[in-house]
This record gives sequence, structure tokens and C-alpha cells, in this order.
Amino acid sequence: MIISRTPFRVSLFGGGSDYPAWFRQNGGSVMGFTINKYCYITLRTLPPFFEHRHRIAYSKVEMVNEISEIQHPAVRAVLSEFGITTGIEIHHDGDLPARSGMGSSSSFTVGLINTLMARQGRMATKRQLAEEAIRIEQKVIGENVGSQDQVWAAYGGLNRIDFHRDDSVDITPLIVPPERRKQLLGSLMLVFTGFSRYADKVAAKQIANLGNREAHIHKMVAMVDEAIAILATDGRPLDDLGRLLHDGWRLKRELADAVTTPEIDAIYDAARDAGAIGGKLLGAGGGGFMLFYVEPENQAKVKERLNKLIHVDFDIDNSGSKIVVYEPDGLENR
Repeated sequence: MIISRTPFRVSLFGGGSDYPAWFRQNGGSVMGFTINKYCYITLRTLPPFFEHRHRIAYSKVEMVNEISEIQHPAVRAVLSEFGITTGIEIHHDGDLPARSGMGSSSSFTVGLINTLMARQGRMATKRQLAEEAIRIEQKVIGENVGSQDQVWAAYGGLNRIDFHRDDSVDITPLIVPPERRKQLLGSLMLVFTGFSRYADKVAAKQIANLGNREAHIHKMVAMVDEAIAILATDGRPLDDLGRLLHDGWRLKRELADAVTTPEIDAIYDAARDAGAIGGKLLGAGGGGFMLFYVEPENQAKVKERLNKLIHVDFDIDNSGSKIVVYEPDGLENR
């Protein structure tokens, strides 16, 4: 049995510039971090005592004889790419719901690749995990996804990620003094809106509209430098980051008509009315989690105002995807 643990992510600034259709022409940059909420993938060889050859358990359970019969697109694609021939069982557990704007689909893909490489006796590098997940999601499955989620899932941490025209990627960990980092985390609130969405459909609209929103994307990318400057300048009020989040959200909601909804706008306005300085909907849009920057003295008021929503406490994950259990077949008997 092999188990991988892969973090979910919070993208703060630069979203939209990580789509290949954008960064291959203009370059792109994003800033954010992964959190200590995880996707767990358990993998083992399925004993040959069942009518089915493969079993995949996630929000549904699939029992099939051929890889091509698997309905889950990522599982089908990854197993096919790895040339799996023996019977296999895969079990997924997540700390947060799927389709919620936290990069859960890419965390799943990265975690599955990590377990399969470990099954082959290979210790995957962070870059291998990210590049293979990007290739499979974008080229094999053909999803409308960017390239940041796979990198976050593989590397973990608080980073700036730069996407270059030649498809190369640079990951730069952000150096933030411990007290300022503590202040940042203490000022962020993560809430679940209560409804999920299929990011692929929302992202498709954003990608189709990139040519009409060039000025928006350029401004959103410039916010990456501004946010890093705020974090790095000791005397500068960290509240400026909250105001920058508010400006970024106003730009993001104009990228496509599916990014926001009246329900999401109502939640955002209620949080701001209760004391939040700024915030954003995470992921492509349409639903999922929202992040707010709220000074500690106002957080009780915001929590009370949004008391029908689930609030999630979190910290930064610094490890990225990792193998937490490694007991390949027969190893324990040697």
C-alpha cells in the first residue's frame, strides 16, 4: 500500500495569467500558498479474487475490468499514461470538497502520479510531478485549466510562480519575517459558500475572453509585485494587502460573466459590511471557497454575519505532495 498527501492551494494574485493561451504570448506570474488541508490517495494492487480488475473509490465507486472503462478522467488518463496492466485499487479522501476553487483536481492528479511513481520504485521530484500533471490535464485530458494548481500541489509553500513564453516555470519561495507571516495568516478568513461548480466551464469562458481583457490581466499580474512589496516592507501596513485583494477581485469578476453570481456578491458585500477590507472568490469562479482579509478585531463580526457558512482554520503547508506511507507489495515480508 502507498499513500500520498497533497495540499490544496490559495491563489492570491495573478490568476488568469497561468493559462497557456496567455503566458505563451505575454508571460505570467501568480502569488499564493498551499494550506494544511490535503488530498490523500491510497493505492494498492487489487488481489485477484474479484469479478472486477480495478476499483476506484472517490465520491462514487467504480469497479471495472479495463482502464478505458474508468469514468474518472484523471484516473483513466494517468493509469493509461503509466501503462498499468495489473489490477489496482485507488481510494481518494479529501479534507475539503471537490470543485471548490482550492485546486483540488490538480492535487488529485499530482497525488495520483506521485503514488504511481513510488509504485514503480521512483522518487519523483517536485518538477516532475508538476510537469507531468500539467501535461496530462492540458494535453491528454484536454481540460481548460491553467498551470499554477499543479505547481502549488507539487511544491507547496508560500511562493511566487512565473510562467515563461517557452513553457518554463520558475518557483520562488517568498521570504517573510516570522511575525509578519503570523500577522498575515491571522488576518485571513476562509469560508465555504456552500455550493460547488465545474471550473472547466468557467475557465473556458475566461480563456475565450482573454483577448478582450488584456488590460485586466496585465493589472492582475502587476499586483503580484505589489503584494510581494507589501509583505517585504516591514513598516508598511499589511492592511494594504487586503485593499489589493479587493482591487483584484473587482478586476477578476469582469473576466467573464460566469466568475461571480448574485449569491457570491451578497456574501462578499456582507463580509465587507461587517469589517472585511477585501477578499476574493478562489479558483476560476462560480462557487466554492472565498478568502477575506479581516483585521483580528473585526473577525468575530464577520464570522457572525456569515454564520450560515462553514469557516475553515488553516496554516501554510511547506512540503507539497509527499508519500506518507510506502509499503509496496511484498516489502513488509522481506
